[in-house]
Amino acid sequence: MIIRSKAPLRLGLAGGGSDVSPYSDLYGGQILNATINLSAYCTIETHPGEMVQVDAYDCDTHVECPLDAKLEPAPELIRGVYQRIVKDFGPVPGTFRITTYNDAPAGSGLGTSSTMVVCILKCFAEWMNLPLGDYETARLAYEIERKDLALAGGKQDQYAAAFGGFNFMEFHQDDIVIVNPLKIKSWIVDELESSMVLYYTGRSRSSAAIISEQQKNTSSGNAVAIEAMHRIRQSSSDMKLALLKGDMEEFGRILGQAWEDKKKMAGAITNPMIQEAFDTAMAAG
Repeated sequence: MIIRSKAPLRLGLAGGGSDVSPYSDLYGGQILNATINLSAYCTIETHPGEMVQVDAYDCDTHVECPLDAKLEPAPELIRGVYQRIVKDFGPVPGTFRITTYNDAPAGSGLGTSSTMVVCILKCFAEWMNLPLGDYETARLAYEIERKDLALAGGKQDQYAAAFGGFNFMEFHQDDIVIVNPLKIKSWIVDELESSMVLYYTGRSRSSAAIISEQQKNTSSGNAVAIEAMHRIRQSSSDMKLALLKGDMEEFGRILGQAWEDKKKMAGAITNPMIQEAFDTAMAAG
């Protein structure tokens, strides 16, 4: 038996960071995002052998593991999903080979890790016929990554990967998330694609330090940072309206202002190379 799954990576268009606790618990978060034609992939192939074969091309890891409750030394994300599946739903049906791959490198800012967790989870759910809808898949992926594995981050990535498309998301206390799918006219999507460039810097970055600084600023009551985050949260509502109307000029203005506010949230948000790329793009119109 061969089971395959694919989950889309996402662009965080507006409101990014307001989905991170404690801000989302204290004030409520809002995010506008959209998935793109880059994806994470997972394949599970059953076989009669005694060992689990792991080929994680996204992290250049190729190992064999005994079929037990821990699945060591498999990569962290695969291990985390497997252990939670066994804990919540019982042992898997038998030995298998799992293969993972990602269209974008880790740390590229497209939600690669969370998307991979959703992708792996969907593959196991299909294999074991588990009753997991989009909300259940996203919630479980969030718990695996943020609580089981203690990886820093927000909540938007798992829901973007599980739902796909354009979504306006709301984040409340107790990890409650409401996903509002947006029906965007095809001409607006075409105009948006013609008006944007996804630029790869050639470098990866860890979001943990940035998120840690954001959390510290919120917890300590840093007025400048909190007010900036309030404006970032509001930008998601403003950008949603601009997007639905197809107003690309307003869309761009909101994106630029949100970037300026974002830089007030944490020092590691930008660096000289990113600023140079930004200035070059602005100078070119």
